[in-house]
Amino acid sequence: MTGVKRLATGNKKAATIIAFLLIPLSGLITDIYIPSMPHMAQDLHQSQASIQLTLSLFLISYGLSQFITGSLIDSFGRFRLTLFSLAVFIISNLVIVSTHQIEWIYAMRVVQGITAGFIIVAKRAFFVDVYEGAERKHYLSLMSIVWSAAPVMAPFIGGYLQQFFNWQANFYMLAVYAAVMLVLEWVFAGETVPEYRPFRLSAMLRDYKIMLKDRMFVCGLLISGLCYGTTMVFGLSGAFIIEHEMQYSSVVAGYSALFMGLAWMAGGFIGKASLHKAFLPKIRLSNAIQIAVTVAMITSAFLLHNLYSLLFFAFFIHVCVGLIFNNYFAYCLGAFPQMAGLTSGLTGGSTYIITAVASYTVVGVLHPRSQEGIGYAYLVMGFLAFFILQFLLKRHLERR
Repeated sequence: MTGVKRLATGNKKAATIIAFLLIPLSGLITDIYIPSMPHMAQDLHQSQASIQLTLSLFLISYGLSQFITGSLIDSFGRFRLTLFSLAVFIISNLVIVSTHQIEWIYAMRVVQGITAGFIIVAKRAFFVDVYEGAERKHYLSLMSIVWSAAPVMAPFIGGYLQQFFNWQANFYMLAVYAAVMLVLEWVFAGETVPEYRPFRLSAMLRDYKIMLKDRMFVCGLLISGLCYGTTMVFGLSGAFIIEHEMQYSSVVAGYSALFMGLAWMAGGFIGKASLHKAFLPKIRLSNAIQIAVTVAMITSAFLLHNLYSLLFFAFFIHVCVGLIFNNYFAYCLGAFPQMAGLTSGLTGGSTYIITAVASYTVVGVLHPRSQEGIGYAYLVMGFLAFFILQFLLKRHLERR
């Protein structure tokens, strides 16, 4: 494609930093307004489920968009589509802060899911485009850890934005962040696609078929979605439990979500440090610990039920799923390097759809309002992952 600015060799480090700054964008979009959810419900005169739907709609649209964005960035490149998506994302945030109509907020959250899909898929593919071998494996694993910085910082920032301003301040913050990234991307980044692949629906479906025949890859998508969905269970219900049931402030809810983000990041660091360990045994061990801690969380609730006990058990559960996610998500992203964009799209898309459907369904059915309730939600997610790891993969390995 002529006339497209290519990434300059001298800007490789700067472009890598920009990519790492954009990777957490999806986490910022989901987590920064979590402490504001109860206040949004009051201000917009909506139910708890209606506000939770704003998060699920983003996750679903973000996931669905990646099924096509991966192929599009392989065909038309990463750079221009990233710039355009950032510009549209900025506008969508300004629309959200200017309306009190929940339908418009729903629509803009869908737009944000689509634009985030283009941005994040392009940046995941960037690392496969620019780096090779052990260096690529290092950056793909590091990428998951960097992404986990958003769940750490976003609710902490969002809690204070809600405390001193209002829920709209969260979306102003997202608009400003995206504007800064747009300028940096324009100045320092450039096109990195090694070879443009013609956009053909038949070819895309053929490539999807190749990937979906790989049982380890498919199980990885399911496991990654369930692990991230486990954290979303806390994201969907945690603020309502802490602020409504326990009568704490939005700042405390923000700090609590920050604590869960630290757990996810710790799991990511442990996962990266254990890359040299046998893959499936460490995944299965982490899942077993996850289930054991969840059972302890439920049984202890009859004797001990307060903010500290809730966060104590949830922390270790999030460490376990963070470890599993880091290892399996990195594996899926690097599984088919010859079609990095498409692989990134299918991996991210499937993960977020599974996350959205599983977490919203479990929370919607169980309506967790206590430590015991959120423990049962965690247990459902943990046993689903256990079934995949112990039965589906076992059958696959026996056939090899």
